[in-house]
Amino acid sequence: MTLKTLSDQDVKSATQTWLKSVIIEYGICPFAGREQERGSIYFSINRDIETEQCLLHLIDECERLNKETDIETTLLIYTEGFAEFDDYLDFVEIAESLLIEQGYEGTYQLASFHPDYCFQGSDEDDAGNYTNRSPYPMLHLLRESSIERAVANYPDPENIPQHNIELTRKLGLAKMQALLAACYPVNP
Repeated sequence: MTLKTLSDQDVKSATQTWLKSVIIEYGICPFAGREQERGSIYFSINRDIETEQCLLHLIDECERLNKETDIETTLLIYTEGFAEFDDYLDFVEIAESLLIEQGYEGTYQLASFHPDYCFQGSDEDDAGNYTNRSPYPMLHLLRESSIERAVANYPDPENIPQHNIELTRKLGLAKMQALLAACYPVNP
């Protein structure tokens, strides 16, 4: 399947399916369900392949969050760029530096997701990687103030990542692969 054949709506639907059937259903992010119900997640699809254009897109989305306070969080979905995980990691590093350079440190935070996400030191087939595997390369742009409010009322927030890794390992590689595969349209 080539991603170029998918419409923006197909890409958004696949991402929403992943959000609901993996992230919310299994509590990978215990705060996502509330925002999904409120309709406060913005899905921004980018088909650029040039890093510079994708970085400009990131800043545009920061500006959107500045202006549109009813948007709680944004998923920046890259359908054409960053297919290789190492290229994606390089992009994430540059994107984080750009946020600091543009004065967004302490205002917005990035979380990273990729179809081939692999934690450093982890085996590629470790089901624990599926805590950060998504249908497409994407950045999750979060409001720092919202994170602070959410974790203030959540018991033991620092253990969420470890809990998620344990959960996905318990579910197993085959289950996690099937959940991610089920997000894509049947006939793109």
